[in-house]
Amino acid sequence: MEGILAAAIAVICICLAAAVWDSNRFVTITYEIRSDKITKPCRLALLSDLHNKSFGKENGKLLAAIDKVSPDGILVAGDMLTAEKGASFGHALSLMEKLAAGYRIYYGMGNHEYRLGLYPDDYPGMYEEYMSGLRGAGIEPLINETAWLPESNVAVSGVQIDKSYYRHFRRGPMEASYLSKLLGKPDREKFQLLIAHNPVYFDAYAEWGADLVVSGHVHGGIMRLPVLGGVISPALTLFPKYDGGIFKENKSTMILSRGLSSHTIPIRIFNPGELIVIQLLPEK
Repeated sequence: MEGILAAAIAVICICLAAAVWDSNRFVTITYEIRSDKITKPCRLALLSDLHNKSFGKENGKLLAAIDKVSPDGILVAGDMLTAEKGASFGHALSLMEKLAAGYRIYYGMGNHEYRLGLYPDDYPGMYEEYMSGLRGAGIEPLINETAWLPESNVAVSGVQIDKSYYRHFRRGPMEASYLSKLLGKPDREKFQLLIAHNPVYFDAYAEWGADLVVSGHVHGGIMRLPVLGGVISPALTLFPKYDGGIFKENKSTMILSRGLSSHTIPIRIFNPGELIVIQLLPEK
């Protein structure tokens, strides 16, 4: 009995140490994506789920890591702030302002940014102030809109899906026609990159015509276990299918960021934050 108790205490201590360590660091992960549609190499950094966290003073550590990889642009997969009444978004906005001074930003909306605008009485003035700050920095969020990278022949679209697609415990159906109503149909001659915060609908994104989907939202499952992967999703489902990494659906690929921070469950265990670098390359 004493041995079991000692082992349990040891496991708890290890988890606590991992929580402190992993909740305050990030790693840099690189993926290569090749396509005959891509005409020139393009390096993009992907940020997701910062939730107003700061790595070092004024996010100096994160900024230095981004500068080190020298991307051609920055993809934002949403939830850079947290929708809480009276909460600050100063770290998130400051980071965006600093990045916008040196990089082109492709900002897709997460459910937290969306919620601020959807419930203005609950979050008075927050949506307007944040959006004004982004636009003042030269960032125009891709709210069901598309930007074009002509040198590389890449179209970057950002989709903002309805709150009904963020329900707890179950996934509601989504038809590919829903995305076409929001975004129109993709140009099959261009490499279509879709910023879609919720990865659960990867099959619908693929059917719509995305060559590459970048997502976040799941925070890596909060805690990661060997073989089993992420433990719980924001939809409160255990061991979600999509928890982080790279996934394939027919001819489509999804890169799912484990995010940089968290909110409701404010810890990460064996699950450091991620700065992702995506190398878009012409087919050999």
